[in-house]
Amino acid sequence: MTPPDHTSVLLLRLAGPLQSWGDRSTFNRRETRPEPTKSGVVGLLAAAEGRPRDAALDDLNDLRLGIRVDQPGTLLRDYHTVGDYRGQPLLSAAVNAKGVQKLTSPAKHTHITQRFYLQDAVFLAAVHGPADLITVLEHAMRHPAFPLALGRRSCPPTQPIVLGQRTGTLEDVLRAEPWQARPAVRRRWAHKNHNAASIDLPGTLDDPAGDDIRDDVPVSFAPTGRRFTTRRIRHTYLTAPTGFTPDPERPQPPDAHDPFALLGW
Repeated sequence: MTPPDHTSVLLLRLAGPLQSWGDRSTFNRRETRPEPTKSGVVGLLAAAEGRPRDAALDDLNDLRLGIRVDQPGTLLRDYHTVGDYRGQPLLSAAVNAKGVQKLTSPAKHTHITQRFYLQDAVFLAAVHGPADLITVLEHAMRHPAFPLALGRRSCPPTQPIVLGQRTGTLEDVLRAEPWQARPAVRRRWAHKNHNAASIDLPGTLDDPAGDDIRDDVPVSFAPTGRRFTTRRIRHTYLTAPTGFTPDPERPQPPDAHDPFALLGW
């Protein structure tokens, strides 16, 4: 058995043209959260290991998750209309006594669906747990049994996705890892911020004492019995190294103006 203090952190770089991390979607409207969900990351690890959809997830759910937003991306709406090319009314979700789908009533000839994605986003996901399990998961992510996707099958990740293992606390590891945004984004930021050596990035961490709750812990991915439970999280900012060296020849930006300073806030 692994000693209680024998733990490790697996770092994953989640980046791609499109990502979608839904936690409360319906058939005709598939939302995405602004950062990866725990169900999405657990699903990614389970796919890499080759677990069937009805496999137990207890060991993966027990892992602590931390997300750092290195590049938030922008929201994309994908608008669809669905109709029968023969001009017939669409079928409803209800079935008759013989198990045949009923027609929509009143008749509906066009169905509208909307799907939302994050485009050009980059996240750093840190998964903390027993070192032996983390080692198995790292190997699986480098040699996945099933294709990996960023929330949906239509969202493949770019490389590199596995940054390796680190030691330390979840928060310390996320603070120590260099900024992972695209080179063009980093160059523009460096020009505006005089090659600052660090940057403050939004972060979300599993925390039993956290003041926010997410309903995104997967109990089962079984197609006929998908179930989720809750977890507590904490929002914070993580100061990470940029990899730039400050230019002494350029003046540093002045301290930010605080409009509430005169009020004593």
